[in-house]
Amino acid sequence: MLQLAETWTWDFWIADTGDEYHIYFLKASKVYHSPDGRKDLVRNPDGRHTRTTIGHAVSTDLFNWKVCDDVMAPSEEEAFDDLATWTGSVVKGPDGLWYMFYTGISYREGGLVQRIGLATSDDLYRWEKRSDFPPLAADARLYEKLGESTWPNETWRDPWVFPDPEGTGWHMFVTARAKTGADDDRGVVGHAYSLDLLNWEILPPLSESGAGFGDLEVTQISVIDGRPVLLFSCLNREFSIARRSAGETGGGSGGVWAVPSESILGPFDIYDAKLITDDKLYAGRMIQNRESQWLFLAFANDDAEGNFVGHLADPMSVTWQADGTLALKAMAGPQLV
Repeated sequence: MLQLAETWTWDFWIADTGDEYHIYFLKASKVYHSPDGRKDLVRNPDGRHTRTTIGHAVSTDLFNWKVCDDVMAPSEEEAFDDLATWTGSVVKGPDGLWYMFYTGISYREGGLVQRIGLATSDDLYRWEKRSDFPPLAADARLYEKLGESTWPNETWRDPWVFPDPEGTGWHMFVTARAKTGADDDRGVVGHAYSLDLLNWEILPPLSESGAGFGDLEVTQISVIDGRPVLLFSCLNREFSIARRSAGETGGGSGGVWAVPSESILGPFDIYDAKLITDDKLYAGRMIQNRESQWLFLAFANDDAEGNFVGHLADPMSVTWQADGTLALKAMAGPQLV
């Protein structure tokens, strides 16, 4: 578990060096420092989204974490990420550098337009934002832009980057919205491709709108026991009216969903999505431990009363069931000596 006393933590992504797991996570202080020097707990955790920095911790077992210095904050000068830096992913490039793709929003646009930026590092501790990388935005020919529906923002966030299975180039999955369909039912898996991690071509989505989700957050593709599966997260408030009216509340308020697929590049039939956790956990990720066992990690989202919790939960084991769905099981963590 990774729990900080005065700090909420939520969405996260992991870089694995083979010796250590480096976790990067969104964080915001629970404490408001008033001008007279008093410290008061922030009463509304929803405000954390515009007070976000990117934290860092290291583990050898995925249970016990050593907290390190933060790695990123909003830009001080006018930029696409001068209001907040949000969820991303990390890969190691062929040049030996680590590449972090992350989401940014700006003051100038009222935080309503999401773009994807890049930072690089040679040690996973010190990161440099790449000013030579034009932030990636949703392509108006393929994806919804701000103002094209009643949706409150231009959705283009949560990049998940991984190498092409044929060994040529890189793919990026993105939380995105289609240009057609009911306003509350346009969530799709956005897609981009690059040969060099620097120059990206925006491609058509890998799923169709109309499956009952306003957006598909923090997507990740994994191959578990030889079977590709897409993860995404969605809460009840982002369900379409049609899905809510049909009583498909996914355990009350949604959570983390899994979509089996024939290929890691889809296409993904989001109609087949099955809930694997309810809203007590969110933004789930799959990761392999040193024994090559697949584990599921997520952050603790809501407690029994619906209050935001905000810390990384311990890993759970992952197995396929006979009906083709994934099952999670709590694990006992290693004992420190």
